[in-house]
Amino acid sequence: MHAILTVKVSGAAGLSGAAGLAEVLVVDCSDSMTWPQSKFRAAKNATAAALRLLPDGTRFAVVKGTHVAEMAYPDTASMPVAGPDRRAAAQERVHGLVASGGTAIGTWLDLSRELLDGQAAPIRHVLLVTDGKNEHDEQRPLDEVLAACEGRFICDAWGIGDGWNAHELIRIASRLHGKADAVREESQLPVAYEKLMRDMLAKAIPELRIRVTAMPGAQIRFFKQVYPTEMDLANSGHPSGDGSVEYTTRAWGDEFRRYHVCLSADPADQLREEDLQLGFVEVAAGSARLRYPEPVPIVVQWTDDPVAATRTDRQVDHFDQCEQLARTVERAYQAFRSKDREQARQELGTAVALAHQLRDDRQLRQLARLVDIVDGPAGRVRLRAELADIDFQHLITASTHSTYGPDPEPPYDPGDFGSGGSTATRSCPDCDALSPAHAGHCTGCGRGFRERP
Repeated sequence: MHAILTVKVSGAAGLSGAAGLAEVLVVDCSDSMTWPQSKFRAAKNATAAALRLLPDGTRFAVVKGTHVAEMAYPDTASMPVAGPDRRAAAQERVHGLVASGGTAIGTWLDLSRELLDGQAAPIRHVLLVTDGKNEHDEQRPLDEVLAACEGRFICDAWGIGDGWNAHELIRIASRLHGKADAVREESQLPVAYEKLMRDMLAKAIPELRIRVTAMPGAQIRFFKQVYPTEMDLANSGHPSGDGSVEYTTRAWGDEFRRYHVCLSADPADQLREEDLQLGFVEVAAGSARLRYPEPVPIVVQWTDDPVAATRTDRQVDHFDQCEQLARTVERAYQAFRSKDREQARQELGTAVALAHQLRDDRQLRQLARLVDIVDGPAGRVRLRAELADIDFQHLITASTHSTYGPDPEPPYDPGDFGSGGSTATRSCPDCDALSPAHAGHCTGCGRGFRERP
């Protein structure tokens, strides 16, 4: 049983003062950043732009990343409070950075963790830019560092230039509840940083925990975020022992996100053509100042009708296509690495057709750098004579940014559940179990709702 859950937060702007931010800015200062010089200059300009946006009172630090992690500002491993003088001093220090050495991203994140662990700010954020691959993993293995950092801060990881690795950035961002992204032109990075920092400063809710509860006989297969970016939340799930799992989602402003939940159950001996509840989802915890929606049931109707059984929910189908697109892009990249041009062409043609179905203009622009599109909807393409690895890196990164998808069918409207205005469940007077509001029988004891008032 597959379903798409929409969670919407409204009015977060009215919670000013409810959350604070502690910020660490990590600048790649490895040798490769010096060619061309415009790349290193853009990274420093972007970091300075982010510093200018920090409100007074924000704890912050700047880390210089090479084959080791060092403090760029301040001199010691501490986080001063932002103010006019300290922002200016930090910007001056950033513009004076010199590039030399290698790339050990694990050490950069580890120092960021040490800095942020001592902060009381409920939202702790790392903004990292790199132009290269993680070359010195033996110093601080990235997987071990990510395990130590998970749940302690959010990290957005950006690529610049033509030497970064999309899979590494995606791995970092997914484990640390951030976004992986990149710029094609160095001059675009300062503007991108300014937008990202404004979005981060608008976050007023440190976290929301979404609880998925499976009814007896059902099991939770998976729960993952599918919009605005794809994110595997398996590592953030905390089982409670009663069939429910709480998944932690971090740093919310006025926004909505979508999640794909999958349950499994055995239809044997179940009622046919009747709404039955396999489980329910609810926002379990966050701030005491929030109004929460009522639990929402996950409803199944077992049927022997082959036509009804093959119907696909529009939203589930949409995000399945997004996942197919990401897998197709990965196959195309592997074919490119194996120098199999024909296989790469076929896979990229399939990706073009899927991107057209999804109306994913961002992905189509990335694909157009690799192929000449003859017939987009049909997936007919010609491979360009020269294929660059960096174009595949941008393509892979773009595939983690999901398109909006169709609006949910009534009554599961995000406006209703975001405002707490819809219940969508009823409580059984005999056993207190929750069932869908329009159910004919209790999902707990089987009592017929239509049989007794």
